[in-house]
Amino acid sequence: MKKHESWAVGIVLAGLLLMLQVPPQVAAQGSPPQHQEPQEQDQAPPQDPPGRVARLHESIGSVSFQPGGEGDWVQAVPNRPLTTFDNIWADKDSRAELQMGSASVRMGSETSLTFLDLDDFTTQLKLSQGSIIVRVRHLDDDDHFEVDTPNSAFVIQHTGEYRIDVNAAGSETDVTVWQGRGEITGGGSSYLVVAGQRARFTGADQLDHEIDQIPGRDDFDEWAFDRDQHQDRADSSNYVSPETTGADDLDEYGHWNYVAEYGPVWTPVGVEVGWSPYRNGHWVWIGPWGWTWVEDEPWGFAPFHYGRWAFAGGVWCWVPGPVVVRPVYVPALVAFVGGGGFSFGVGISAGVAWFPLAPREVFVPWYHTSPRYVNSVNITNTRVSVTQLTNVYSTTTIINNRTTNITYINQRMPNGVTAVSRETFLNARPVATNIVRVAPEALASAPVTHNIPAQPVKTSALGAGRSTAARPPVSVMNRQVVATRTPFPPAASFEQRQASMNVRTETPEKPQPAVQTEAEPARPAANPHLTEQGTPPRPEEAAPQPAARPAEARVPRPPQPAENGRTVMDSPRPAEASVPRPPQPAENGRTVMDSPRSLVRQAPPVQERPELQRSEEQKFNAWQQQRPKPAPAPRPPAQAAEPQPPHK
Repeated sequence: MKKHESWAVGIVLAGLLLMLQVPPQVAAQGSPPQHQEPQEQDQAPPQDPPGRVARLHESIGSVSFQPGGEGDWVQAVPNRPLTTFDNIWADKDSRAELQMGSASVRMGSETSLTFLDLDDFTTQLKLSQGSIIVRVRHLDDDDHFEVDTPNSAFVIQHTGEYRIDVNAAGSETDVTVWQGRGEITGGGSSYLVVAGQRARFTGADQLDHEIDQIPGRDDFDEWAFDRDQHQDRADSSNYVSPETTGADDLDEYGHWNYVAEYGPVWTPVGVEVGWSPYRNGHWVWIGPWGWTWVEDEPWGFAPFHYGRWAFAGGVWCWVPGPVVVRPVYVPALVAFVGGGGFSFGVGISAGVAWFPLAPREVFVPWYHTSPRYVNSVNITNTRVSVTQLTNVYSTTTIINNRTTNITYINQRMPNGVTAVSRETFLNARPVATNIVRVAPEALASAPVTHNIPAQPVKTSALGAGRSTAARPPVSVMNRQVVATRTPFPPAASFEQRQASMNVRTETPEKPQPAVQTEAEPARPAANPHLTEQGTPPRPEEAAPQPAARPAEARVPRPPQPAENGRTVMDSPRPAEASVPRPPQPAENGRTVMDSPRSLVRQAPPVQERPELQRSEEQKFNAWQQQRPKPAPAPRPPAQAAEPQPPHK
């Protein structure tokens, strides 16, 4: 499998140059940057948010969504970024498609799916019930793609197309592999599933394994393969990185052309006169990034979380970043104006105003990050130099969290700046119908700020989706799954300090681990976005910082070279062996469970069983003999013999 060699070296070198010039610590959200002394060697660097999220691309029927840490279920909203702890439910006769870079997950009828972990290198899904079809088009050496079910954990080892089914009782897991290869672990055994196989796993403490031929396609299969063809035909892959989530929608809703100053750009078609970016949608609060833009248009994901916007030839066009790199996801590539609340005039309450960043303009996050992250997030989304980054992201240009000596192009473009009331911003209301008109000269001269003067409320986290009764049964939500990796503790909601993750710990048959592991570092259970009273902090206090994540249990290796702003480490992770407790009484309509560390059923070490190996050999040989024989290659037509001259 191929590494990100084409761009990792460039990022590392640029990061080293930037770190020599940039203050070692970015200001927390709501706090002005101050001069910092160099960090001590024993001081841990700030934790950066993931550079990858999922996107709800398409839904058919009734699809519901539960933000991580919240008890409420709402109707799923297209283009909402999804991340760790988020839950998705496709109701009866419903379907949904999720995208994560070049990977896709399609959900079938009555399917419950949870993101146990989603970051730059890890995708860990909990499938409690139902059917999903997973397509993985790119897999690096350090990538980990895992689907956890009630009786086993399936780890994808190769690019390909996979289907995983869990029956309503949670007692059977079926894995179909059209292309690729994966490994099922559970009950002290491990099984390889290869292309052309459908494997059935039943039982819990010990798995029963059967191998079948792949059956004929059903409607769900046909729908998923049709979606594959749509992605494969996308012309946008010539202009953007294949890891740009949502880029395959651009062909249907716009066209590509060349602008001398920017190169290939994409222009939307069918938009109303006076349309401008970051205006047809709403704001939501998603940790650890905080304020996040959700666009209404069906194509509205890639152009609002990657690249930059430019006003050229009298229209707005999207300028993607470099094609050869994996872009870093950004909640919104905008800058805010007005500082501590934009004043709309006498008798009108303060509000919030913003404008899209133009090509080669530096994005300064409003959430807690490291200088290396600022470097990566900019050079993967636009062509910007280290000098530009240093000039903007330094105490010489940012005073009291305001940019003082930089001219922003789009702040002076027609309809470039959008302003709304604080109530519209906080409550995920549609921006387009709640725009507040402000004198253009006032907007153009307003100071640019990197602090968002808005304190989130619960509606900010739930978003624009309406409350719905369509949700998985409580027994399905509380169903425990087997995992090879212990997930993070879940984020606390606005009303609760603890949340459930509904995974269990499986006791190994032989307690001696195959590899001696160190003790797992303690991880806080509280949400860093909450105060001691369980309420969101004031902006000046907010400094989202996810807890450090322990790696899986394996032999540690030395730190690897930094990739995409992250040093790859291999630290051991022990298996948990706690006994789960029953669900506790519901609070505020939500069942409270133990923390995931006490509910994870870690797959036990694989045991050597000669009799099982002989049985698997017989099953594989039987499957191989029953496989349809490939049709023989057509033989080329025989050429006619050349006529011989008459014999004299």
